[in-house]
Amino acid sequence: MPTGRNSHLGPASWPVAIPEDVDSPALEKARGLITLPQHIRWSEPYLTYDLNDPSDCARVYEQVIREGTDDDVRYYIIVDRMVELWDVMVLPPHVRSAWARWLAKHRHIELAC
Repeated sequence: MPTGRNSHLGPASWPVAIPEDVDSPALEKARGLITLPQHIRWSEPYLTYDLNDPSDCARVYEQVIREGTDDDVRYYIIVDRMVELWDVMVLPPHVRSAWARWLAKHRHIELAC
């Protein structure tokens, strides 16, 4: 059994869900008041978030980007809003890097990791 952290174990080794079509205008997106599903917000209490509130939206995006599936990302993440919130979101380095690469490739946006 491994005794320390390395790049092959733990959350940093998990794939980051970034579906190629996340910013498709055809996708339905979450709006207003929401409660995240248990597979994303797995600890209680289950909270209601207001996606119109920048602080709540940043917390939702952090959780969905870290814990969500491709379908979750498609539904909850509005890429333009994520870019607006980028500097206030708390994300692990590997998640931030993966999204920064996607944004550079698909949107030609360079964001700090």
